[in-house]
Amino acid sequence: MADERTLPTVADTEELGRELAADLTAGDLVILDGPLGAGKTALTRGIAAGLGVQGRVSSPTFIIARQHRAGTHPGAVALVHVDAYRLGGDLDELDALDLDTDLEDAVVVIEWGLGVAEHLTDRHLRVRLHRAADSDVRTATWEWVAAV
Repeated sequence: MADERTLPTVADTEELGRELAADLTAGDLVILDGPLGAGKTALTRGIAAGLGVQGRVSSPTFIIARQHRAGTHPGAVALVHVDAYRLGGDLDELDALDLDTDLEDAVVVIEWGLGVAEHLTDRHLRVRLHRAADSDVRTATWEWVAAV
């Protein structure tokens, strides 16, 4: 059963990301789904903050994937942030990123990954974001999904 939350502000979206990060460890895959402007990158910023990664998190749209090293405090976990939008569902291009290797040492978050990245792990956290028309209010639903 999926959890759901209304996110009135970007700060609320980032806070949800921090909360989700508390249950993530190296090897976990997070697939983000939602239209442009739904808050996928804001959620990833929150996940990164919760994991304790180094550096600023921004959309990897033009470089496809960004790696963020784990911070220096105990329990910090590295993050690989992928934007699969430009891959257009091309599984060969996704496989060329060698994300299964990254999954050994990092949490991998893939924006626009629904329908393309599920095969990378036995289970993944699927987060769907929706933005209300003419509003900044977002709704997030999330659940762990086993591979089929």
